[in-house]
Amino acid sequence: MGKRWYVLHTYSGHEYKVKQYIENMASSSGVADRIGQVVVPVEEVVEMRDGKKVTTKRKLFPSYVLVEMELDRDTQHFIASVPGVTSFVGPERTPQPLKDEEVRSILARMEGGQGKALSGLPFQEGDLVKVVDGPFKDFTGTVDEVYPERNKVRVMVSIFGRPTPVELDVLQVERVMPER
Repeated sequence: MGKRWYVLHTYSGHEYKVKQYIENMASSSGVADRIGQVVVPVEEVVEMRDGKKVTTKRKLFPSYVLVEMELDRDTQHFIASVPGVTSFVGPERTPQPLKDEEVRSILARMEGGQGKALSGLPFQEGDLVKVVDGPFKDFTGTVDEVYPERNKVRVMVSIFGRPTPVELDVLQVERVMPER
């Protein structure tokens, strides 16, 4: 029959415990040869915290775990008995395998990581922006230049009444709508 990908619904916050349990207990339950990869789908996201760029992992599908397995009575019973698993995802909670293109899409999204998070910068020259993080927080200015390859913008802010160029990360600024 071959291994197919299935989705498990878990208690919130138990995704990694479920993954570890399946990986550790499959051999002692006699189903290790029929269970392949166990994946908690995550992506890397860049955030600003205390003026610093921090890369964190965010779950793509909270409360869900992907399992590659041959579905039979033994493997279905093993998965159903895993602490933290509430059910298989499918019609009336019966295991429904994912389509190959769905699996490829999810795995590709995991591989893509932070590049997607910041691609296609939302700023262009002339935009009015407000600095929301860093030493120039609460300053407003105009985008003078955009550096998409570095995810940065050069903003002209007024310091002591003089326009001064400041290079900022795109996560440090947000667009301001001009007042009418």
